[in-house]
Amino acid sequence: MPPAANPLLADWTAPYGLPPFREVRPEHFEPAFEQAMREQLAEIDAIANQPEPPTFHNTVQAFDRCGRMYTRIDLLFHNLAASETSSALQAVQRELAPRLAAHENAISMHEGLFARIAALHARRHELDLDDEDLQLLDRIHFDFVLAGATLTGQARERQGRITEELAQLTTRFAQNLLAEEAGWVLPLQGETDLAGLPEPVRAAARNAAAERGLPAGAHVVTLSPSLAEPFLTFSTRRDLREKVWRGRVERGAHAGEHDNRPVAARVVALRQELAALHGYASYADYALADRMAQDTGAVLELLEKAWEPAKARAAQDRERLTAMARQLGEPTPIAAWDWRYLAEKVRQQDFDLDDAELKPYFSLDNMIAAMFDVAGRLFGLSFVERPGAPLYHPDVRLWEVHDRTGKLLGVFLGDNFARPTKRSGAWMNVYRSQSEIDGGTLPIVANNNNFAKADPTLLSFEDVRTLFHEFGHGLHGLLSQVRHERLSGTRVLRDFVELPSQLFENWALEPQVLERHARHWRTGEPIPHALLEKLLRARQFDQAWATIQYTGPALIDMALHSLPAGTPVDVGEFEAQQQRALGVPEDIGQRHHLTHFQHLFAGGYAAGYYVYMWAEVLEADAFDAFTEAGDPFHGDTAERLHRHIYSTGGKHQPAQAYRAFRGRDPQVDSMLRKRGLLP
Repeated sequence: MPPAANPLLADWTAPYGLPPFREVRPEHFEPAFEQAMREQLAEIDAIANQPEPPTFHNTVQAFDRCGRMYTRIDLLFHNLAASETSSALQAVQRELAPRLAAHENAISMHEGLFARIAALHARRHELDLDDEDLQLLDRIHFDFVLAGATLTGQARERQGRITEELAQLTTRFAQNLLAEEAGWVLPLQGETDLAGLPEPVRAAARNAAAERGLPAGAHVVTLSPSLAEPFLTFSTRRDLREKVWRGRVERGAHAGEHDNRPVAARVVALRQELAALHGYASYADYALADRMAQDTGAVLELLEKAWEPAKARAAQDRERLTAMARQLGEPTPIAAWDWRYLAEKVRQQDFDLDDAELKPYFSLDNMIAAMFDVAGRLFGLSFVERPGAPLYHPDVRLWEVHDRTGKLLGVFLGDNFARPTKRSGAWMNVYRSQSEIDGGTLPIVANNNNFAKADPTLLSFEDVRTLFHEFGHGLHGLLSQVRHERLSGTRVLRDFVELPSQLFENWALEPQVLERHARHWRTGEPIPHALLEKLLRARQFDQAWATIQYTGPALIDMALHSLPAGTPVDVGEFEAQQQRALGVPEDIGQRHHLTHFQHLFAGGYAAGYYVYMWAEVLEADAFDAFTEAGDPFHGDTAERLHRHIYSTGGKHQPAQAYRAFRGRDPQVDSMLRKRGLLP
């Protein structure tokens, strides 16, 4: 295909420099990548072979600036593969995965380039670099070391083959999971199957059926959390609750084409071998070398501080739920598919709070307005929607983001609805990062959620928290103020990246935010003060269940990736053994099982799922700064938060950035207190 006919290789002339979404076809990616890879490697060779001695400018900064075409194509490709895929795009993804990994290897193993970087790093304290430049040099040098630049001979060759195979396997894992999720539906036949479901859940089930081409009036449940979890909460049909629960638990664990068990086992084996090549006892040790936690002991100490108190508290909650089951005539002992249902009944009885009563006040549009309002009050941002922009799906919306002076800071895309062509979960990504390259780049940041689409779309409070969480990541990308792209926005250590997102969730529960924006979708009336008080009183309700659901998978992740090299793994049996050893309550279970655990096998969280609790320690302590100031929008505190957390990217060490904001190190008790796990 000639370059002129390939929109990926032409100038991107859409507004804001958006990708040419409507012109791009799957077949455009392979030739575009081929040319972009050639151009980037030529740039790398030029940096490495220049006759001048290495300097920060001609080597480190030049490397950060190179490969502009490759970067923009790569971001578009992987974003579309996650948000709006197709069988054709998936085929291209499978074909390109090892080739793109080989390209990354060619860069990280480039002896001439690394020799220049290593020479500069060896005398970095003699170079008179400022903090940000020094951090870039440290970061790039360590990136190369972790990618195998110091390996030699057969070890270097083996590293390359491992990373290429891992790229294939993680792609297959994600595609297997998407196929299983897209192909699973539970038809609901008549009023008997709909029993107990409030109208917003029924509307979402109707819309899910319509999206799948079923007749008007049909209802289906999918595995999307925003539909499956409300069904598990409200359905009076215990047999159907069990089907939905098992559907979610068993994803990726069915024999046949989409079986993720052998895929995950092979990934674990390759990671063990990779860690051994680098001289680490386990993959966890290898991964934690690039984290705030540094070692498995620190991770386990944190998780165990929550694990045993959560199990003790859950034992008390179980008694209350069992009593409710007897009151309702439900079977005992209770099962995992009963917990949400019974917990909702207890919440209604003990707190006079019904999630179905809350939902009408949490329309998606109002909650988007709420999160924009918070960003405006904290950071002086304003958001202007621009309909009609050429985007990749009709559901996606675009807003310009302006600062206090009216300057355009970035572009924000909101992609909020579940669909069969989109992977599950919620995430933030970028189509372009902020930096000062070429006089400054305008960030294009996207939030992906998987809410069940309806008219109107009404959110549970957990959905509201998810919306705010991802927008916290979005703000981290939009507010970035760094010179170098490698340090931009969310490109920070994994156990620091969740701080801005989890911290932003706190404002979703602020009374003055909800009083302004939580309005009934039909009448426009604000949420009644009494209902708001009930919500606030119940904020710690069932936190033991939530803690176990999260902490169990985090502990199993660490155990799995702490195995020494050469340890064969049957992921199903290993998980079952770990559940028994930990004492995972059968009636609570886990949010993630290994065969569908995308964080570990198709994301960047292997030996790192703990980071959400690590960040929760930071965010609970950080929000206490506003509490201590007596104002959730306290000006000086918000300014420090902006300067030291949201805009700093990776130009400072995370612990240093946090101390600059808070004036001290974080305290774990804030997190335990927030979860109600302190005595």
